Amino acid sequence: MFTKILIANRGEIAVRLIRACRDLAISPVVVYSEADAQAVHVRLADEAVCIGPAPSTQSYLNIAAILEAAKQTQAEAIHPGYGFLAENADFARAVAAAGLKFIGPTAAAMDTMGSKTSARRAAADAGVPIVPGTVEPFKSLSEAQGVAEQFGYPVMLKASAGGGGKGMRLVTSSEELQSAFDNAGSEAAGAFGDASLYLEKVVERPRHIEIQVFADAHGNVVHLGERECSIQRRHQKVVEECPSPINDTNLRQRMGEAAVKIARAVDYVGAGTVEFLVADATREFYFLEMNTRLQVEHPVTELVTGIDLVREQIMVAAGARLSFNQEEIRWQGHAIECRVYAEDPENNFFPSPGIISLLQTPSGPGIREDSGVRVNTEVSIYYDPLISKLAAWGRNRKEAIDRLRRSLDEYQVGGIKTTLRFFRKIVRDEEFIAGRLDTGFIARFNEREAARSSVPMVTQENEARRQDLALIAGAIHYAKLQREASLSRQPTSETMNRWKSSGRSALIRQRSVIDKRAQKPERPAQ
Repeated sequence: MFTKILIANRGEIAVRLIRACRDLAISPVVVYSEADAQAVHVRLADEAVCIGPAPSTQSYLNIAAILEAAKQTQAEAIHPGYGFLAENADFARAVAAAGLKFIGPTAAAMDTMGSKTSARRAAADAGVPIVPGTVEPFKSLSEAQGVAEQFGYPVMLKASAGGGGKGMRLVTSSEELQSAFDNAGSEAAGAFGDASLYLEKVVERPRHIEIQVFADAHGNVVHLGERECSIQRRHQKVVEECPSPINDTNLRQRMGEAAVKIARAVDYVGAGTVEFLVADATREFYFLEMNTRLQVEHPVTELVTGIDLVREQIMVAAGARLSFNQEEIRWQGHAIECRVYAEDPENNFFPSPGIISLLQTPSGPGIREDSGVRVNTEVSIYYDPLISKLAAWGRNRKEAIDRLRRSLDEYQVGGIKTTLRFFRKIVRDEEFIAGRLDTGFIARFNEREAARSSVPMVTQENEARRQDLALIAGAIHYAKLQREASLSRQPTSETMNRWKSSGRSALIRQRSVIDKRAQKPERPAQ
């Protein structure tokens, strides 16, 4: 077993990896940028090495600086976490060349599965159905136009080297193709250093379901079931659950077997995730891509299977066999995770950097909160705005939702905007509760919210405003009657009766409003 591991990452995943090292009596070493000098992962580690300025290209993506930090601290292995260099085959090769162990798959497997087009070829060769589309990058716009006409619109342009929604564009007509081709290529080049694109036919209202796979260097390959990841914004997941609300054991078995075939086809070692699109009506599934790393949403699988995936990663990297086989895996209960981002959902999920002035995290039965922040932590403009992952486990999906709802209500963050308020609405949404999910869920949810907000609601604030208007109207009417009486030399009995009745009603209403407001407690500050 290793005695010291360097963690080449930051934030909540670095904290998660530190804790796994502690469980195994391994000394954790971390790297950090100048912007992260006071970060939680820096304070929790045994050793910390500054590897450069805030921009990730000069720090967390600086391979030479990371390897130098490993040499300086005498670490034996490097865990990349997810993001940054986690799926960079050149980094894996550089780690091996430095005489260190890379905790992840081989560079060859990463090469094959890291390119979306070569991954599609590998899946097809393994007999796994793929989304209809191309398996080679386009050489020109005219070639893309010809293929799009062949498959028919709508189609999806995707970056060959990409993921996380970058370099991806939905194209609904030939008129849109050129601008989409240019923009997707430019974004892919900036994000991955590779502007090549391929095309897939759009699957109407699909579910996004992924299978967790695990393999060791001794030929053992298993799957740990599925995660439903259909709730996404900008093609990035924000809510994940295990198992899928589809709750189809036959589908799980078929998808699991397909995922294992793909892992075997590339001699995979370690934790990986095979992603599929599933047609909800027919249960047909298509290979989408493979993530050759630990996933952000791994906690829901851990909660349902009871298997510590990070611990298993480290053990397998050290040469051990998997501590379980396929027949020993059990799925118990249901788990749902929300990714808590420093983003403003009311402004198209725009990042909300700043300093966290208040932090009240939830706890209690079935609750797990993986965080990389604390009070006074600065959410930087330089990195992904994920601040924590909140997961709830229950004996069934309803209990998991109930616990998640309660924990979201407990969770308070001050100083920045977060996605918490958005999630509080999601877990109360009828479609979510019923498990009617697909990748267009958030768009339809926003439409439902807009429709609800356009309907006048009877609230205490609206009722108080209505009462104020009633008082004003009563006072105006009262003044009008007084004027009528003063202009008349001899007020009639009818005028006097109207005056008395109207004045009495206005006074009664005014007294009632004043009494109610005196009894109403002030709302606490949010």
